[in-house]
Amino acid sequence: MARDYYEVLGVTRGASDDDIRKAHRRLAKEFHPDRNKSPEAAKRFSEVQEAYDTLSDPQKRKAYDQFGHAGAAGNPFGGGTPGGGGPWQNVNPEDLDDMLGGLGGIGDFLRGGGGVGSRGRAGRTGRSAARTGSNVEIETTVDFTTAAVGGVRSVTLRNSEDGKPITFDVRIPPGVATGSSLRIAGRGNPGIGGGPAGDLVLHIQVAPHPHFRRDGLDILVDVPITIAEASLGTKVSVPLLKGTVDVRVPAGTSSGKRVRVPGKGVAPPNKSPGDFYAVIQIAAPSSLSDQDQHALRELGERLQNPREGLW
Repeated sequence: MARDYYEVLGVTRGASDDDIRKAHRRLAKEFHPDRNKSPEAAKRFSEVQEAYDTLSDPQKRKAYDQFGHAGAAGNPFGGGTPGGGGPWQNVNPEDLDDMLGGLGGIGDFLRGGGGVGSRGRAGRTGRSAARTGSNVEIETTVDFTTAAVGGVRSVTLRNSEDGKPITFDVRIPPGVATGSSLRIAGRGNPGIGGGPAGDLVLHIQVAPHPHFRRDGLDILVDVPITIAEASLGTKVSVPLLKGTVDVRVPAGTSSGKRVRVPGKGVAPPNKSPGDFYAVIQIAAPSSLSDQDQHALRELGERLQNPREGLW
């Protein structure tokens, strides 16, 4: 027997649409076959998708709340006959008309009105049973560089009909950040009654980079230099998102100073690009020869105390 959809998602029957969406995102992430390799993961993932497909759609949820799994599957008679003692003998005819799109005067039939009747022809046959399929929402991780400059990410979904994996490429636009959402039209669940498929909604998480970090549209990278380079000034080559650039470090530069390279940050479509910053970090030597220690002590005695007058 199929499990109760609310139980599958771990929510109450009075759960809000937002509660259902959050529960689906959490469970889909936990049991997605790309992340969870346990033997039961694929089955649980399919259960979660099936439950969400129904409870995220207002009409499907109404049908499920009233008639259970048979209603969600679009089979209100559950194998019986209308008015013939089947499990749906107490169905409100008006509700059933709403569920079936008002086609064919089903309400009249259940009330003994003689089949299709004039009511169906006159009032409700214009309503279409075709409906757009429900959306599929998943969380996906994008590497730092692709998120910044754009690229292609392969996405694998489970076919809602046969459970087989479907892999396709999604183009990631430049500038997406953690928390961004991308909508891919027509990659959701199939439509009902010939309706169009729903959409795929990707919720983006951006993986950290070993060197770069991001502040809005700006890119920052720490650049270590020696005490001598900081004191005398230097020119160093640093990596960009694409290629490299030579930055000039002025004499007397302290740790934390930012050297700006304009326009070399993140460049989203139709927006001005951010900047690139080399953040200077003075790397003190961990060991010195006796001669170097003596030279530094002599130099230190001649230098002004940087803390003088601060407190």
